[in-house]
Amino acid sequence: MADNARAKRLADLIREVVAQKLQRGIKDPRLGSHVTITDTRVTGDLREATVFYTVYGDDEERASAAAGLESAKGILRSEVGRAAGVKFTPTLTFVPDALPENARTIEDLLDRARASDAQVRQASSGAAYAGDADPYRKPDEDDEDGATAE
Repeated sequence: MADNARAKRLADLIREVVAQKLQRGIKDPRLGSHVTITDTRVTGDLREATVFYTVYGDDEERASAAAGLESAKGILRSEVGRAAGVKFTPTLTFVPDALPENARTIEDLLDRARASDAQVRQASSGAAYAGDADPYRKPDEDDEDGATAE
């Protein structure tokens, strides 16, 4: 089993090689400049690598980019093997990154919270307190009948 530092270095190398090859070496029109490699993880035995990617565009472009990555998997793996110089080149698995969807969900939740705050602010703009300004009695004040409170 390899140490974590070696797996991290290999993962970084794979990310750089795959991104560079996608940008300059692959002539597939499905893999244009809208595919971004976000992260790479390698198993402890350095046999399998998971490459996370995002696609700028709609669902159709995401599906075509996924098909393009699957078809270019062999070329990308051979480039990684050439650059890494390891005994066994890791197999590549491409997984769409969930980061954009998570960010969109958080933005929607923040928009709903802003709208709710605006409703509360609007409802409370002309409101007054339900009781007196100071509802608590103090011991040094006089009661209505003139006696002091104890």
